[in-house]
Amino acid sequence: MPLIDTHCHLDEQYFPGGTEPVLVRARAAGVGAFMVIGVGETLLQARAAVKLAESDSSRIAAAIGVHPHDASSASPETYEEIASLGAHEAVAAVGEIGLDYHYEHSPRDVQREVFSRLVRLARELKKPIVVHTREAGDDTLAILDGEGASAVGGIIHCFSEDEKFAQRALDLGFDLSFSGIVTFKNARAVAEVAASAPLDRIHIETDSPYLAPVPLRGKPCEPAYIVHTAKRVAELRKITVDDLSAALWKNAERRLRRSFVTMQALPE
Repeated sequence: MPLIDTHCHLDEQYFPGGTEPVLVRARAAGVGAFMVIGVGETLLQARAAVKLAESDSSRIAAAIGVHPHDASSASPETYEEIASLGAHEAVAAVGEIGLDYHYEHSPRDVQREVFSRLVRLARELKKPIVVHTREAGDDTLAILDGEGASAVGGIIHCFSEDEKFAQRALDLGFDLSFSGIVTFKNARAVAEVAASAPLDRIHIETDSPYLAPVPLRGKPCEPAYIVHTAKRVAELRKITVDDLSAALWKNAERRLRRSFVTMQALPE
């Protein structure tokens, strides 16, 4: 059963050779589907993600939004275009959106306002939410709860919190997605959640080009590397990679509300 990378950035600045070689390497490694994230200081990345997803909708979905780092750049026109792009069938989710109190590239109050508005927009679009949260767990959950995000649910991307946060997120209707962090020796709390969370509520991702897993840590990450994350999560859960892959495929189709074709069904 192929794997699904539920969160990858494939912007040209990260992969100047183009996305196709990256996707070819991923397919060769056993990755059959992808959700490409379109976020940046402008909506150029969102438009590119939608275009890529529309080019191969049986294997690629897009998520679009405003990253908390870029919250200060959001304008009324930003929300209007996200609403318009978000209506495309190729767009499976609104995201990544959320709060980042580690870097604070945008003021916290601005981050909270933009996050709240985009949660409301996701509800209007009836599409799930991909959440970025770093050192902002309580505020993230408060906004999701206060804005009624459970009506659409979504994914806590690149999970890096603890079991208490995980349970609160699950109770709000959000799944948990594990990146290469789960392979790091010092990520004990993340590994514990990856081992114990309900199997039908988890995903894995690369967050490429960031957070390459062990044994590739320190290298620019790409979707092909997700096989190492899958092996680690399967090991933690004491199941086979095939059983994990089958569950993850079902989880992604349920959460993103679409069917992906398996790699075996693809033409040569």
